[in-house]
Amino acid sequence: MNNDSKRNALSFEMLCNLIDALDEMMLRKARVVILRANKGAKVWSAGFNIDELPRDGRDPLAYDNPLQKLIRSIMECPAPVIAMAEGSIWGGACNVAFICDIVIGTKDTCLAITPAKIGVPYNTSGILQFIDIIGAHTAKEMFFTAEPIPAEKAHTLGILNHIVPSEDLENFTLKIANKIISNSPLSIRVIKEQLNILGNAMPLSPQTFEHIDMLRRIAGTSKDYLEGLNAFYEKRKPEFKGE
Repeated sequence: MNNDSKRNALSFEMLCNLIDALDEMMLRKARVVILRANKGAKVWSAGFNIDELPRDGRDPLAYDNPLQKLIRSIMECPAPVIAMAEGSIWGGACNVAFICDIVIGTKDTCLAITPAKIGVPYNTSGILQFIDIIGAHTAKEMFFTAEPIPAEKAHTLGILNHIVPSEDLENFTLKIANKIISNSPLSIRVIKEQLNILGNAMPLSPQTFEHIDMLRRIAGTSKDYLEGLNAFYEKRKPEFKGE
């Protein structure tokens, strides 16, 4: 991710470029993919580009949204995807980092799930992914407070596989990548797909999906959602009324 001036905000353009890059890696039969920011970045990614959130009642995180497409591309990539997570990680970028197969950070890495700050209804698959990785209680606290958690806690929760000094981050990540490359790519591809299938094995009834869809529409068409967007652009604290 190479847009330091925008703190690597996940614009449609950047998301599509990342998807294209993953497709290219698959065509080239890459054995490992590393997703990173520029060296020394203070922010790995500021999350979804708020400028591109809809205001007309459309689902802000629909199935065909580029962020959702990128998450599926990471999951479907046959090679392990390593997040080299230097700097802070915000909003939808947390979902991207969480879904990577291995996450390596530094003491300055922190993560915050922030849709509640602007009234965005988060998508169901993303919430299930958070619950699967960090459990319901921690997911609720992160969603409800929108406060960042530090590297040490993220490591304890299993979000970060390793915490290493900033100056060693790249070399350490490459050592992990080289260990993966020395193993059977077919075995790794099959095991990754098995883990993804098993991780998504929770059955939900059609009625449950319809109920969730209704709840997300209520939030996505609310006055609070528009107030969150307006407050962000006006650089003020939002005045949410639960309407």
